[in-house]
Amino acid sequence: MSRPVADITGLSRDEDSAPQGRGAFFGRRKGHRLRSHQADLISRLLPQLAIDTGAPAPTELAALFDRPVEAVRLEIGFGGGEHLIAEALAFPQTGFIGCEPYINGMAKILGQIEARHIDNVKLFAGDATELLAWMPPQSLDRIDLIHPDPWPKRRHWKRRFVQGANVSAMARVLKPAGEFRFVSDIDDYVGWTLAHLARSPDFIWTAERADDWRLPWDGYTMTRYGQKAARAGRRATYLRFRRKG
Repeated sequence: MSRPVADITGLSRDEDSAPQGRGAFFGRRKGHRLRSHQADLISRLLPQLAIDTGAPAPTELAALFDRPVEAVRLEIGFGGGEHLIAEALAFPQTGFIGCEPYINGMAKILGQIEARHIDNVKLFAGDATELLAWMPPQSLDRIDLIHPDPWPKRRHWKRRFVQGANVSAMARVLKPAGEFRFVSDIDDYVGWTLAHLARSPDFIWTAERADDWRLPWDGYTMTRYGQKAARAGRRATYLRFRRKG
């Protein structure tokens, strides 16, 4: 992204005041029909890994995992799971929570978890706002939002995940110095996110130079969507925000 910072932070107050549905999720729940093995994973493996927000949350999210973990991270809308699986394999001492209401994406990641014997991932097949509200305060070390649906039409902007209420919800569950990381190839959504986080009293944008948002952070795994966007000539922006201590 070649524009100066000032060019990607603009957002009018009217745009920020779009009405927000309480706990509403606007993504697709199911797409192509599941293959028999995928359906088996949903019925057999998902219940073993699923987080039940109807039960009381543990005092520490690390208690959700079957073995000790040193930190807990959340990925919202993991799609096919490429990024989440790569992170779980790269950081075996970290517990990962993946949130994805799209059942086909859930089936894909379950296949990877089973095939690679991954034991540091828990899953939530529902609305991220519900999950954030359930989590105890200051319980996450990081939240990732990778190539979310940009909802490009103005009348749909209220459906974007990055809204004032959700920024506050993330601030509540992140530990001091915890991070929110955001990736998008849609310039309008990048500007929208920068503006919302700039207004928050709880976050600091960590960028110090242009390459800090032009280039992915070390170890970043490109998703299939990210690869497709790059082939189409769309350049992604990589934003990191730190929770104030």
